[in-house]
Amino acid sequence: MSLTVKDKTTVRLVFFGAAGVGKTALIQRFLHDRFEHKYKRTVEELHSNQYDIDGVKIQIDIMDTSGSYSFPAMRKLSIRNGDAFALVYSIEDPESFEEVRRLRDEILEIKEEEKLVPIVVVGNKLDLENQRGVPAVDILPTVELDWNANFLEASAKSGENVVGVFKELLQQVNLPSRLSPALRRRRETIPKDNLGVRKRPPMKKTNSCTVS
Repeated sequence: MSLTVKDKTTVRLVFFGAAGVGKTALIQRFLHDRFEHKYKRTVEELHSNQYDIDGVKIQIDIMDTSGSYSFPAMRKLSIRNGDAFALVYSIEDPESFEEVRRLRDEILEIKEEEKLVPIVVVGNKLDLENQRGVPAVDILPTVELDWNANFLEASAKSGENVVGVFKELLQQVNLPSRLSPALRRRRETIPKDNLGVRKRPPMKKTNSCTVS
């Protein structure tokens, strides 16, 4: 990745995905460690936090977007202003993964001047494993090899691997995970093997970054 802490003082992480896949739930679980069972439609919401690293103030914005195509102008603006993107789908809904395909294409079209766009594909609702409609093994080659993106599965409801999602996004923009108090607070309670898709074979990546 070309982006470093010294390059920018504001970094924006943008969450995209179909309606109801759990974008807001992932963000709320990470920021506040809570889960709302009642679904509420999101139009657009921005969460901002400031951190100090090596004497430089860094602002991290987390943009929660609408899952509706009723707001194309807002979506395009979010893409233009975004530094890293979480494309979220539900593991029980194959159509929501097709939405991820469409969103990725739109991001690349708008970000055409950038050689490598930081993208993390997130399969949410891992707690519904017995209703799975999108096998991870089927989409791994597409996401990691064809798209050269990173892939994780998580559950906003149980909290499984939610920290891993945000850790991966921070890695994508070369920001150290210690910037996040939520990461620091919960590091001791999250098993290390929850930081990625469970027990998948290693695949060669060209866009991996290290975190301090």
